[in-house]
Amino acid sequence: MSNESWLILGATSSMARAFARAVAERGAMVLLAGRDMADLEHVAADCRLRGARGAAALAFDARKPKGFEALIDRLCAEAGTLNVAVFVGSMPEQSEIDADPALLARTVEQNFTGPATLLHRLAPQLAQRGSGTIVGVGSVAGDRGRLGNYVYGAAKAGFATYLSGLRNRLGREGVHVMTVKPGFVDTAMTWGIEGMFLVASPDQVARDIHRGVRKRRNVLYTPFFWMGIMGIIRTIPEALFKRLKI
Repeated sequence: MSNESWLILGATSSMARAFARAVAERGAMVLLAGRDMADLEHVAADCRLRGARGAAALAFDARKPKGFEALIDRLCAEAGTLNVAVFVGSMPEQSEIDADPALLARTVEQNFTGPATLLHRLAPQLAQRGSGTIVGVGSVAGDRGRLGNYVYGAAKAGFATYLSGLRNRLGREGVHVMTVKPGFVDTAMTWGIEGMFLVASPDQVARDIHRGVRKRRNVLYTPFFWMGIMGIIRTIPEALFKRLKI
């Protein structure tokens, strides 16, 4: 991977850190983007120690599109294959959004429209090079609207649909787009949430993502059994589903 560069958006999340460690150990250039610059510098230092060809901390806020061009220019300045992994997201409690509807737009912006806007601006550059990979991390929550997190789920569903269209567009140009749908993962977003089961570690998810990239998977459920779980949930008739608390 010494000729590859990875731009990792939302790089201070637990899953993104695990993913960054893995690409660093393979000798890639790692560009870590997020809001907490001090934390990003620590992650960058760790990546360099693990064997990254280089590592840099870059400012990124999904709510501020004016800063996207600088990130795109920084990535495109690298030689070789350019790749992007999107780990950006926020998951406020549905009750918080119900109490403050202004949070709805913010949730959609952070989980869908912000990352999608950056990818849309970057897409022509990747198409021109005729190579590269985009990894978009969504959620199984986007497979069906649920009482407890339907705004978050709607944002992730929108992002998944966008990635599907982008895959159709860029696949013709030699660029692979993979949609990742994690189930419950042990991260800061899920701490304290009741009713979670079959919780995966960030390292397990990162390994699955790397395996999916190598195999050029289009849609990846991680851990794998969530494909079956969500398949069952999607088949529940709406008349029954609306009465359930799942």
